[in-house]
Amino acid sequence: MALKRTASISTRLTLMNMLVSGVALLLACAGFFTYDQITFRQGLLRTLSAQAQIVGSNSVSAILFNDPQAASGTLSALQSSPNISAAGIITSDGRALAQYSRDGKSEILNIPHLDESKREGYWLARGYVILIRRIVSEGKPIGFVYLRASLADIDRRLRRYALIAFGVLLVSLIAANAVSSTFRRSVAQPIIQLAEAAQRFSRDKNYAMRVSPPAEQNEMAVLVKSFNEMLNELQKSHEELERRVAERTRELLSANRELEAFSYSVSHDLRGPLDAINGFSYLMMQQFGPGIGTRQQELLENIRASSRKMTDLIDDLLNLSRVNSSAMRTETVDLSGTARSIMEELCASSPERKVEFISADKTEVIGDARLLRILMDNLLRNAWKYTSHHDRARIEFGVIRENGRIMHFVKDDGSGFDPRAADRLFQPFQRLHSAAEFPGSGVGLATVQRIVRRHGGEVWATGEIEKGATFYFTINAPRDYAF
Repeated sequence: MALKRTASISTRLTLMNMLVSGVALLLACAGFFTYDQITFRQGLLRTLSAQAQIVGSNSVSAILFNDPQAASGTLSALQSSPNISAAGIITSDGRALAQYSRDGKSEILNIPHLDESKREGYWLARGYVILIRRIVSEGKPIGFVYLRASLADIDRRLRRYALIAFGVLLVSLIAANAVSSTFRRSVAQPIIQLAEAAQRFSRDKNYAMRVSPPAEQNEMAVLVKSFNEMLNELQKSHEELERRVAERTRELLSANRELEAFSYSVSHDLRGPLDAINGFSYLMMQQFGPGIGTRQQELLENIRASSRKMTDLIDDLLNLSRVNSSAMRTETVDLSGTARSIMEELCASSPERKVEFISADKTEVIGDARLLRILMDNLLRNAWKYTSHHDRARIEFGVIRENGRIMHFVKDDGSGFDPRAADRLFQPFQRLHSAAEFPGSGVGLATVQRIVRRHGGEVWATGEIEKGATFYFTINAPRDYAF
């Protein structure tokens, strides 16, 4: 690829020099040819005018005495002028008194009309020129001199000049090509080296490479110096960026370790007291339940319910933290199969409910199977929960392809939500319904959003109150996401 570029630049520079030289030479030749043609034609006309004047002066007596023989003798002197092909002496009434033809053939002279105010006139035709001069005696016109000269000399002259110009042009182009080789070495070669260096830098990301400056201190030397300075700045920036990335990576690893340690601390240190509260309240109900009042039993039951709710909240927080910190293992995952498996579990947990579930046949994506199951479980359980107040419900999982974009969705016909509050759906602990109406911690959709982001996608929702909700998400190439 680099050789091709080198040849292209060199060829273009050579062609440019040769084209400039050729065009300049052609313009000079054209100007010279034009000037030569004009001057040669003017000289021919002056010669013909002088010859016509001599013939006219010598033909006055022949016309006055109507002597064709004397007139023919006057015309015979034109044999010494090889360019004159025909001539004639014409009387004032248009009669040819005498004629001359170089090839010896008699010709019918076609006399152009000469304006009375003019003494002489000429007409150019294809291959020849005609000159007419009025013959005057004692101030009165008595006839005309007719001369016709061939322009073959002009054509021969033009061909000779064309051959000379072609030879000069050929020699000039050879010289221009020789000069171009020197020009390529001094100007084009540094540009080519600079382009190849930029290409190697782009391909190899070698920040330590530099370009050797040319020997001459000219604009190319300034360009090469500026390029090397740019590489030097890029190298410094790259080293600084690597240092910051390494530092940031260490900070993130440290933060992840602290987060994991905190998660374990929450799991062990908080679960222990909650389990104790739940266990002791259970023992109190078992041992002292019959002997205490109904109000006391309700309080103990509230204690147990609150401890279970706190346990569920701890589990949700732990799951949310694991979504961020756990390593991803990518594989092909059938989301439709995952959705059907989760819905079977939900239907088995509440067989009395009448829920119609519709799913696409097969929807495969590349991602982490464990995280994607958590994603589908949260969305489907969300749909299951918010359709629980309806006698009949419909839940659908499907795929939409629009403008080359693949969008998955989970749709239900449940209680829905106010569209103005859609931005709050994916914030942790943000709930659009009361806990008494629909229990939950408000962490599920935040978990969904983080899983989708780790897979390089987006998630959003649409809905209306009591008209259901639809949650859309996309799955792209999985990547780690900074939260």
